[in-house]
Amino acid sequence: MKKLALIFFAAMALVGQNALAQTSRFGHGKDSADCVLYLSYYQEYYKQKNYDSALPNWRKAYAVCPATASQNMFIHGTTLMTRLYNQTKDPAAKNAIVDTILTLQDQRMAAYPKNRVSILNNKGQHIINYRSSDAAYTYENLGAIVDELGPQANGPLQVNLLQAAIGLYRENKLSADDVIATYDKVSANVENASAKSDAEKEDNAKVKATIESIFADSKVASCENLLAIFGPRFEADPNNLALVSNIVKLMNSADDCASNDLYLNAVTAMYKLDPSYRSAYGLFRLNAARDNVADACRYLEEAIASDESDAEVDAKYYYELAAFCYKNNMRSKANEAAKKAVEMDYGYAGKAYMILGNLWASAPCSGDVDKYARYWAATDYYQKARTADATLSDDAGKAISAAAANYPPAAEIFMYDLSAGQSYTVSCAGMSAFTTVRVSNR
Repeated sequence: MKKLALIFFAAMALVGQNALAQTSRFGHGKDSADCVLYLSYYQEYYKQKNYDSALPNWRKAYAVCPATASQNMFIHGTTLMTRLYNQTKDPAAKNAIVDTILTLQDQRMAAYPKNRVSILNNKGQHIINYRSSDAAYTYENLGAIVDELGPQANGPLQVNLLQAAIGLYRENKLSADDVIATYDKVSANVENASAKSDAEKEDNAKVKATIESIFADSKVASCENLLAIFGPRFEADPNNLALVSNIVKLMNSADDCASNDLYLNAVTAMYKLDPSYRSAYGLFRLNAARDNVADACRYLEEAIASDESDAEVDAKYYYELAAFCYKNNMRSKANEAAKKAVEMDYGYAGKAYMILGNLWASAPCSGDVDKYARYWAATDYYQKARTADATLSDDAGKAISAAAANYPPAAEIFMYDLSAGQSYTVSCAGMSAFTTVRVSNR
């Protein structure tokens, strides 16, 4: 054992001598001999994971070496200080160690500015690890880092900054406006964060979802707060796209906040400033909820007409237009929209067939035969509905039974020179259908 120790220290001495020979090349300061020696000693212990012996030698290297002597001095020093923190029980001593860890990041950043982004992210993580219980400290110091890095700040920094702001709000030390501004900032940062791989895209999406969840759970963005904050802003600058988009986003995240005039006006302004099928669809929903039937239909038709929407989206919108128009007794428009939904399908054909069946079953047909023929046409569409969508089988079956209850007796239909199974064309209420004569079994 003694022989091994002698060999080790001989090797250490040799390392020190070799390093001393390189002193003039690397520039290790006025105490270059000691700097190189202690750098060599601590690094050798560090490589062997003998951290207890590495620490005192690192301290000496840190004391005599200039910051430019070795970037690893700061990286390894952070690891050694973290280990010491975990071993320390005294709160005051632990706090002093944290100060050292944060100081190491600042010194490393000053000496190696090319690595500023990664070092700031590391410093932010250390703040989260050791100082997150102090909301004011976290908000100030993490906020400064996020302000500088923007989208380059790591996800945990963005999340913890928002949490600190919410914590201060609950202590009445920040206003709702301050928290909303923080949410807006970190949300935009994550939205604009670059991703070099699918895994990074997935991570960004998770961070965004976390931010939105935390903000929603905080109840800071209550409808009352949003109206008080953004009502005057909207009135002062209604053509500011960034402002109106933010109003819409925040009100979407709040409970029961889509029925007020500010939300409707903001969505309308957003659509005028930056038209899209999504905002047009949003205006359809808003106006439909307010029974603004004409405006609702117009916006949904504009959404369908947009070049941005794809066929699947259009099929969905045609179905919704058919359902809305049917509900509001716009029979001709409902008929046209339902047929377009059937044509495009994408899973909406069955439900659209049900609407067509309902249109015929309730059609105001007054002719001697047509008053019965509407139920024949309705039956045709109900049968197509359950063929197209098995989940509608029960509903379609009930609708067919209800329609069949209105079929005419065979004797009555015979008076019009018609018989069961014969083809018949019915036209009424702006609709036309080719159907089959059916009679009652009664």
